[in-house]
Amino acid sequence: MEMQPVSSSDVSEIGYDVETATLRIRFVKGATLYDYFGVPEEIYLGLISSPSIGQYLNIYIKKGGYSYSRI
Repeated sequence: MEMQPVSSSDVSEIGYDVETATLRIRFVKGATLYDYFGVPEEIYLGLISSPSIGQYLNIYIKKGGYSYSRI
């Protein structure tokens, strides 16, 4: 999965796989990497275009009930 750097104090990179609807997030703190599963493409597009990636991530993804795994 190709990762793209983003401008955020919480997130350093974001990737998305359309075929599996998997969103991959690399956090700044500890460079931890998480996959979120079943995330619609619209949510991913909203995330990368959001003026506050951290806020969008918290509201629409973390509180959105998507299953996730640290990798």
